[in-house]
Amino acid sequence: MTNAHSSPTPVTAPGRPSFLDRALDPTERLGEALFGIIMVLSFTLGASVVVKESHDATKELLIAILGCNLAWGLIDGGMYVVSCLFERSVQLRLIEAVQRSERDEDAVALVARTLDDRLEQFTSPTERARLYRELVERFRVAELAPVRVTKQDLLGAVATFWLVTASVIPTLLPFLVLDDRLVALRVSNALQLALLFAVGWRCARATRRNPWLFGSALLLFGLAMVGIALALGG
Repeated sequence: MTNAHSSPTPVTAPGRPSFLDRALDPTERLGEALFGIIMVLSFTLGASVVVKESHDATKELLIAILGCNLAWGLIDGGMYVVSCLFERSVQLRLIEAVQRSERDEDAVALVARTLDDRLEQFTSPTERARLYRELVERFRVAELAPVRVTKQDLLGAVATFWLVTASVIPTLLPFLVLDDRLVALRVSNALQLALLFAVGWRCARATRRNPWLFGSALLLFGLAMVGIALALGG
């Protein structure tokens, strides 16, 4: 799902950045991909009864999966833009509050309440105090521009939509190439579980965690869902 962010310039790898690199940071990309995969798994894990029923029932299931991910991709892309606007509105209100403050001490306290949680683990109290006073000086003379949707917001929304909807592709492919619908369903499940592991691996690399441990944890979570679905007749 979309998290609140302020449309920062994403951190990219050396070389020519891809569209997704420019639009979203690594954590956002992995989060959206994970959301899309889990959304698809929630449809397919217990779908064997529908698949066994008929070709038409299977077709309706696949259309429902595609439609759901398209809809959620649009919703999540829209929420990305809303969250960007909200974050910048919060920043604008902070600047307005600083400009209305008559005493610098009060203005510094406002900035500290907003930024302390984000900076405390990276800076010393002395460094933060100096930084907050410098920010207050800048905020005092800053021009208050209206909060508008930016090109980066739209790029992020499109990238979010793409990641959520693209996760449905591995689900559809086995049904296009395999005649046995039940086998296609299980292959589809296997591909989704493999993607879960890959997303966990990449997420761990981005957060400097153990990739094998995190990827395996996500994979076991997916296998547990498969086991529950099968035990209940899925």
